[in-house]
Amino acid sequence: MVDSSMRAALFHLTLFAAIVCVAEPALARVVMKKGAFGAIALQRETGQFGYAADSTTSRAAKIEALRQCAQPRCEVVASFRNACGALARGPQKYFPATGATRPEAETKALRLCAAKECEVVVWACTK
Repeated sequence: MVDSSMRAALFHLTLFAAIVCVAEPALARVVMKKGAFGAIALQRETGQFGYAADSTTSRAAKIEALRQCAQPRCEVVASFRNACGALARGPQKYFPATGATRPEAETKALRLCAAKECEVVVWACTK
């Protein structure tokens, strides 16, 4: 015969299993949530750049940024997911950065540049 403590434990286990079964689809949506990817590409000698935002994969974002850059020596200098990227130009160099928002990415890029003549030349954000 099953005593009351055993019955209570069985009840709690059954209740837990029911909650997990009901909650699993919601948990799967959180885990399976897709991201939006972005990238910035640059050809350092010419200053030509390209960017992509809201691509379904990191690879697709990088390919699009390189395609837009349209120079043989372009390279991806920033990539991001569910965020923003910015590229600052200083007197002699470029400074890429990423951040949760456009102002954060731009501030980081300008701070890396650390020269009075710095300016943001391109930025991109995912939705």
